[in-house]
Amino acid sequence: MPTTIDVFAKARQFERLEQLKMARELDALPYFRVLEGPTLPVVEMEGKARIMLGSNNYLGLTGDERVKQGALDALNRYGTGLTGSRFLNGTIGLHLELERELAEWIGTEAALVFTTGHQANVGALGTILAPGDTVIADSGDHASILDGCILSRAKLRAFRHNRIDLLERRLEQAQADGGGILVVVDGVFSMEGDVAPLPEIAELCSRFGARLMVDEAHALGVLGARGAGSSELLGVEDRVDLRMATFSKSLASCGGVIAGPADVIEFLRIQSRPFIFTASAVPAAVGAALAAVKICRSDEGRALFAKVLDNADYLQRGLRALGFKLVEPTRLADGTEIVTPVVPVVVGDDWKAVFLWKALYEAGVFVNVAIHPAVPPGGALLRTSVMATHDHATLDRALDAFATAKRTFEAEHGPLPAAD
Repeated sequence: MPTTIDVFAKARQFERLEQLKMARELDALPYFRVLEGPTLPVVEMEGKARIMLGSNNYLGLTGDERVKQGALDALNRYGTGLTGSRFLNGTIGLHLELERELAEWIGTEAALVFTTGHQANVGALGTILAPGDTVIADSGDHASILDGCILSRAKLRAFRHNRIDLLERRLEQAQADGGGILVVVDGVFSMEGDVAPLPEIAELCSRFGARLMVDEAHALGVLGARGAGSSELLGVEDRVDLRMATFSKSLASCGGVIAGPADVIEFLRIQSRPFIFTASAVPAAVGAALAAVKICRSDEGRALFAKVLDNADYLQRGLRALGFKLVEPTRLADGTEIVTPVVPVVVGDDWKAVFLWKALYEAGVFVNVAIHPAVPPGGALLRTSVMATHDHATLDRALDAFATAKRTFEAEHGPLPAAD
């Protein structure tokens, strides 16, 4: 007898279908907007120049001639694709050089390059963990971390975002589970732009005998004296067991890396299914990432790290002055404020976030909209982010657009959450 359940039914009864339909009718869908040129501080998007405040191109290196030349040289030498996995025919000398450079920069024994950052997290977590183990994750961790935890079939114990007391409770519970324990957190959280309290987390991991993995996707090439990320900035590099990063942020390319002890990296190299059973990155992506790493490791890199954080501070202060409520940046025990390139504006209601996005878009500024499940329900954000290549004049124009959009929006839709 044929089944009466159609597996396609969920696609036709999806809870957001009506919202998507309405947003399209209002030309207020903030997703899948079409770029018509490179991701620079000002981009061409759908027939108009718009200030780009929605890119992870933190150092502005996608437009750097040396990075483009690195991609072109790799393209000319190796062709358009490698047509196989790293495990078989897809490893080239550029991969090995990039892995050496990354391990030296991050400060680990070895590194393994994946085709995407998502695969790096899924491939590491899905291989290191196994049924019987326990993985403890921050509720704000990136979706790829959750995907890796699910793939591993380890017991997942989540704790509320940055709540050290709840992490301690989860570690106590994990001891009774009987297997190995891994704690995994973002160094810089992608939506909120805040920083994990890594010293406290590392201390708890040490006390309970747990391993610690930090996702440095939004911190590598940004934080720390040498740009090695939040683990460097907070002085816990020797207490973090595995570090992950992506190439699609500061490194102006596409890919991912896991860095850590040589024996663990070798285990991943021959056991990680997302590494073994996917095609190697196109040579141009590897060449671009390698060129970007070399810039980051130079004196010029340190100047870029300082510039992007100066721009973030400038935008943050400007938005606060206009009365916008922002996600509060992380403060250390001595009161020092940690600035990251991510500057989120708190809106709250999903539709209000969409309408404010539309007002900004029409005024010539592109930002990202983060709604549930990217953020908690009722916690919609406009996620803005800056590049080292923005100048204050361009950011001033963006702030003028924010001021106009705020007045127009509040006149029609009521007040936005106010600055503290």
